[in-house]
Amino acid sequence: MRSLPVALPIIMPLVAFGCAIPVDVTPAPANVSAEAVALSGASVMIGVGDIAKCATQGDELTAVLVDSVLRADSVAGVEDVVFTLGDNAYPNGDVRDFALCFGPSWGDSTKDIMKKIRPAPGNHEYLSNGAAPYYQYFGSRAGAATKGYYSYDVGTWHAIVLNSEIIVNPRFTGAQRQAQEDWLRKELQISQHLCTIAYWHRPRFSSGWHGSDVALRSLWQILYDGGVDLVLNGHDHDYERFRPQTPVGIADSAKGMTQYVVGTGGGDLRGFRTRTVANSAVRIQGHFGVLKLTLGKEEFRSAFLDVSGRVWDVAGGKCH
Repeated sequence: MRSLPVALPIIMPLVAFGCAIPVDVTPAPANVSAEAVALSGASVMIGVGDIAKCATQGDELTAVLVDSVLRADSVAGVEDVVFTLGDNAYPNGDVRDFALCFGPSWGDSTKDIMKKIRPAPGNHEYLSNGAAPYYQYFGSRAGAATKGYYSYDVGTWHAIVLNSEIIVNPRFTGAQRQAQEDWLRKELQISQHLCTIAYWHRPRFSSGWHGSDVALRSLWQILYDGGVDLVLNGHDHDYERFRPQTPVGIADSAKGMTQYVVGTGGGDLRGFRTRTVANSAVRIQGHFGVLKLTLGKEEFRSAFLDVSGRVWDVAGGKCH
């Protein structure tokens, strides 16, 4: 049997920018899908990164949480998608890790999760033979095995999945990096959607253990120029929401992208650095949980749902 997580729940005091500590709100996670009904034509995206580790029960708990939201969506007739933000199976993303760690929780055939997953790869996937087990496990839903980037629609929104390892991993060539950027520019040019969300593993901005990665600036610039609204990442094992900003970290309420770091899917939880990155709005550590996005016709709402049944950091905004 897996042992229970040893990390104690700790909420970071939000002293920067004079923010208040997040307050628990109701209803419970299984019922928050009612919000999607209130937004005309709304759909739901729910997920997290840094998920399955055999030594903890974190991934089992987040899987139950996601499944409860999916079941509520089904009753309400709401379209939904499950996203993952990389590092799906620890420690090496190999066949064994997917079979014994990811499979019993997020890959459980008795749940609706596996049917609705749209995954992104992380650095741990690429510890195993070019992430071959990852691509084999998810099949065509993970995109082409040599690329890992693709797109799809959810409701009135367009979703773009990118492979941050192509940017930072030296095993990839300059030509492969250029190919992803060229594909992304074309994808944004031909899209007719007002609202767009992009997600991948490593964050451009983070106050967490790994911190910000300037290598992602070029990717952010393409997305920013293309009018993307939301960016989702994992890698740091905490929750952090940033105010809309530019690729160089300047606050921009008109065109800036709102970024979420959600690496609380089941891997070992970590705390924040002492220095908080500019434009960080909310930071939560020590809680396994997932991000739920309600995507309306021209707007979105978000909430961090922890596995104990609490709802944190309810927020939202308009599309560009």
